[in-house]
Amino acid sequence: MLKICALCGKDPLAGKLVVRKGMLKKKGGTGSKIARVSMRKFLPNLQKIRIIMAGRIRKAYVCTKCIKKGDLQKA
Repeated sequence: MLKICALCGKDPLAGKLVVRKGMLKKKGGTGSKIARVSMRKFLPNLQKIRIIMAGRIRKAYVCTKCIKKGDLQKA
């Protein structure tokens, strides 16, 4: 399954998951430190719906933002 919107081309973004350890300074600690960083993906909210594209009915993955805007014709 391609995680790309058929209309706007929205696709996954890469990001980082940061884990911090230690007590905050304002709570009496020495400050929080970064323990580890791992990569993660931010996936778009895609729904599989039947739409009309180029005069043909087909199933496609469309992001919810495009569905709300009404950029498509539902079959």
